Amino acid sequence: MTEEEFDAFYATAFPRLTGQLYAFTGDHGEAQDVVQEAFVRAWDRRREFLADGAPEAWIRTVAMRLAVSRWRRARHWLELVRRTPPPEHTPGPDPERTALVAALRTLPEAQRRALVLHHLCDLSVEQVASETGAPVGTVKARLSRGRAALARVLSADSADAAADAADPADEGEREDDRVR
Repeated sequence: MTEEEFDAFYATAFPRLTGQLYAFTGDHGEAQDVVQEAFVRAWDRRREFLADGAPEAWIRTVAMRLAVSRWRRARHWLELVRRTPPPEHTPGPDPERTALVAALRTLPEAQRRALVLHHLCDLSVEQVASETGAPVGTVKARLSRGRAALARVLSADSADAAADAADPADEGEREDDRVR
């Protein structure tokens, strides 16, 4: 079978086979995937394909086997998941990390990206420059400005937290002062 013949065969057989596998799997996307995979496998055998006499039957058989294999793999995975108990308790992020993420959100995107790549992903300044497409000097400036802005935001947050933790009696007095 030549490439042109295979292309013509694909164009006519793919919709029909997809419909058949859809009836078998009940999932149109899955049917398309397995039929496509079967055609990929048939492509390597296209020279002797017509000699087999029933190329569509061969592709249908391969697609059905692929669908069954995927179903078995999914079922096995589901059984493993059901046997594995969920963790007792998954701790959330600590308050410092939450504050850092909130502070990072206040920065411009370019500064935030440079800071995350450099400090959290452990990339060098040169690697950050390469990944962002910015000159090294620009990355250094973004890191410097970003660190300064983070320090301001985080120190303001810690000052607010300290004020919140102050004596409750003082809080009442401040509230009374505002009311008067």
